[in-house]
Amino acid sequence: MKNLVKSITLLGAVALGSQFANAQSYRDALGLAVDLGDGPTLFGPQYKHSFDGRNAGNVQVLFGDNTTVLGADYTYNQKFNGAGGLGWYIGVGPQLTFWKAGGYSDTSFAIRPQLGLEYKIPSAPLAMSFDWKPWWNLSNDSNFEAGRFTLGFKYVLK
Repeated sequence: MKNLVKSITLLGAVALGSQFANAQSYRDALGLAVDLGDGPTLFGPQYKHSFDGRNAGNVQVLFGDNTTVLGADYTYNQKFNGAGGLGWYIGVGPQLTFWKAGGYSDTSFAIRPQLGLEYKIPSAPLAMSFDWKPWWNLSNDSNFEAGRFTLGFKYVLK
């Protein structure tokens, strides 16, 4: 819980410090996603494409703990007025999880809602994001994991 409070405080400081920067948007970005919280920590590449500045799609392939996750998300994105490159987004997307260990394997289907913040550095082709992204497994032993978060580090292509 202390780390969550520290992260929210850091994001607030970034928002205040960026109020006088010029806002910039981007169309495509490639980067690294880190999915963490309750359960295993997963890492992998992600690609984000903005369709019109507000609507975007994001795909990722995550790896870790004998697990591979394929996911795709739709997000609605909005900038904060007067906050430079800082904005918020809300979205949802399906996800397939493949797990294999000790001769056993399993595939599951999940829905991942998300609510987050993204900061595009105005003077560099870099963007960072942090979101709350619960894991709602709909197959096998259906369960809901509220304590999941994603960090994103992206290089803006255009």
